[in-house]
Amino acid sequence: MYSHDTFGLGHIRRSLAIARALRKVPATVLILTGSPLVGRFKIPRRVDFVRIPGMMKVTNEEYLPLSMKLEATEVVEIRKSIILSTAQAFCPDFFIVDKAPLGLKREVVETLHWMRDRLPTCTTILGLRDIMDGARATIEDWEAKGIYGAMDVLYDEIWVYGDPSFYDPITEYRIPEGIARKVIFTGYIPRHVPSAVDVKSVRHELGLGPEEKMVLMTTGGGGDGYPVVNTFLKAFEEHRAPPSVRVVIVTGPFLSPTHFKDVERRCASLGFHLFRFHRFMERLIGAADVIVSMGGYNTVCEIISQRKPFLIIPRTVPREEQLIRAEVLCRRGFCEYLPPERLSAEAVYRKVEHLLENGTEVASKAGDFPFTALDVIRSRILENRQGARVQWA
Repeated sequence: MYSHDTFGLGHIRRSLAIARALRKVPATVLILTGSPLVGRFKIPRRVDFVRIPGMMKVTNEEYLPLSMKLEATEVVEIRKSIILSTAQAFCPDFFIVDKAPLGLKREVVETLHWMRDRLPTCTTILGLRDIMDGARATIEDWEAKGIYGAMDVLYDEIWVYGDPSFYDPITEYRIPEGIARKVIFTGYIPRHVPSAVDVKSVRHELGLGPEEKMVLMTTGGGGDGYPVVNTFLKAFEEHRAPPSVRVVIVTGPFLSPTHFKDVERRCASLGFHLFRFHRFMERLIGAADVIVSMGGYNTVCEIISQRKPFLIIPRTVPREEQLIRAEVLCRRGFCEYLPPERLSAEAVYRKVEHLLENGTEVASKAGDFPFTALDVIRSRILENRQGARVQWA
């Protein structure tokens, strides 16, 4: 599995969720990742990772080395070499590329061509989240970068981790018929649900009494999360939380040191629990009564997996992906959301207050969410493997 991981935690969390499911096929899974935090996650048996040098996303097109004192082009060449040599040594039966069909700066293209030429038994798979961006922006980007051609030539299958009745990228992104035949809608990726013992343990660690309610605020990786955290803090600076409500904030590890100091000072004043990173986010989610988050794919799946009422405050720059996802989910009754034009400290407080009092209905809808991805993915792997054995024989 290849995951470029230049921004946030979503890609590596999604890759690990899929890897955990595939090891039960059984399979041995090797993840190629640029995430600087991959070693802080619990890596299960039969799964391992190769860490390629990190790159930091500056804009949609500009990336800089995360820590190496080299030119960006030099680091990309190093990454490209590691990806290819790892694939050649591992000789996988399946190669799954997460989200970026060409990789960062086309770094995975050479490996995909090598597999086509030298390892034709390997099934190449592109895994896409449900929504990439607005339709016009995605079409323009894919046409400019030759993405449609890459999908046609370099991939055997395209897995969309979503449901076409929610959002249909084939229609929205004008995917040609020949490529569309490769698309398999897997449904959404469910996440680990912690045991009651684990949830009780987290609540005990946080000092929560049995009658106290907990509001969790998280921004995923946190690199672009400060405006949301700032508005959330203002909401509770203007309206103090009731004594029976405790608040926990996880800023994400990529929040800048300056912003983190500001958040730390304000949380201390309000009596909020603060974490920069939490290794077991699913346990914090399980302990919460209401969650406020941005609208990233992985965060949303983690929350709905545990049937928690939540409020999405989506980002709209550099992509509209989170806003579209929030609109789709809210329209179907799975969450509340605040679009940018309605975002204010007052609006955030009133939404949280409403969910604390009336979250049961939103949470009950989660039982109907199409969490079928892991079953579909396992079946595709088994079916392809069986087909390869027949062909080889």
